[in-house]
Amino acid sequence: MGILSWIIMGLIVGVLAKWIMPGKDPGGIIITICIGIAGAFLGGFIGSLLGIGDVSGFNLISFILAIGGAILLLILYRVIKK
Repeated sequence: MGILSWIIMGLIVGVLAKWIMPGKDPGGIIITICIGIAGAFLGGFIGSLLGIGDVSGFNLISFILAIGGAILLLILYRVIKK
C-alpha cells in the first residue's frame, strides 16, 4: 500500500478506535491518524506472529487487525498520559 493509502486507512481506523473507546483524550485529528497508522502496523505485526494474516490492503481482516492494534495503542496512550 502506498503512503496515501496508509494515511486514509489510519484515519478510518483511528476514528473507529476512538468510536469504540470513547473518552477524553488529548490530541486532535493528527494524533488520531498517527494512532491509526501505528495501530495498523502493530495489528499487522501481531497478526503475522499469530499466523492470522497481515495488513496488506483494504480488506476485512486488515481492518480488524488494524482496529485491534489501534485500540491497544489507544489504551497504552491513555495509560501513559495519566
